[in-house]
Amino acid sequence: MDQVGVRFPVGPHCFYFQGLSFRIQSVAEDSKQKGTMNVPASKLPVVPEDMDFRSSFQWRVFRIMAEFVDGWQFLADFKRTVTFFGSARFEEGNQWYEIARELANMLGKAGFGVVTGGGPGVMEAGNRGAFEAGGDSIGINIKLPAEQRINPYVKKSVGFYYFFVRKVMLSYSAQAYVYFPGGFGTLDEFFEIITLIQTKKIATHIPVICIGKNFWDPLDAWIKDQMFGKFKAIDEPDIKIYTVVDSAQEVFDIIKNSPERTDF
Repeated sequence: MDQVGVRFPVGPHCFYFQGLSFRIQSVAEDSKQKGTMNVPASKLPVVPEDMDFRSSFQWRVFRIMAEFVDGWQFLADFKRTVTFFGSARFEEGNQWYEIARELANMLGKAGFGVVTGGGPGVMEAGNRGAFEAGGDSIGINIKLPAEQRINPYVKKSVGFYYFFVRKVMLSYSAQAYVYFPGGFGTLDEFFEIITLIQTKKIATHIPVICIGKNFWDPLDAWIKDQMFGKFKAIDEPDIKIYTVVDSAQEVFDIIKNSPERTDF
């Protein structure tokens, strides 16, 4: 079965542990290699399935189990984390890339770890800010046949073949969730988390923060006016599950006073 690959930067070198073996390479080599597949998920190559025993239902069950065990084992070492979601298409210099980097830097200096999907855009900015602050910069990555999709600022990472396992790990144990402007994946993660809080499957006090009023206000208005006001499809407390703000400082002020997760 697949083993977790964990990366630890030490001075000018990176140590990679895979099962019981490890290898060493320079940070420069590491960054160069990681940058080759640092693209949005929709741009990743389509890899055909292995048409042997590995494609059988029985084998997939064990592989899924192994990925859940590996993921929880990896995350158990991080107690105060904040998960970032947002577009993979924003580049350095973009408003939201820079705000994500700023927020992650603030969180890193305050002792929080930053968890992202390990890719480009907002994910890279979050890892970069935490990395520059000397904090935990954590990547929950997409596993490809020969490598992982990963940005150069991830310090510790684990890769997943199954997207649904990766989604669980991204939302498993965070003390807060921060949503930047993004596409379908960001909205999927947003509605999944607020549904879990609405149905009390996870703690109801966890901050869910949407940053960027010009992006989130139209959706917020639709939820309040249509879902709640017109169609009565949700209850009034449901519209208070999340908060919409406009700056890194506002997000940080909410998170720094939030209770630590103890339900896992």
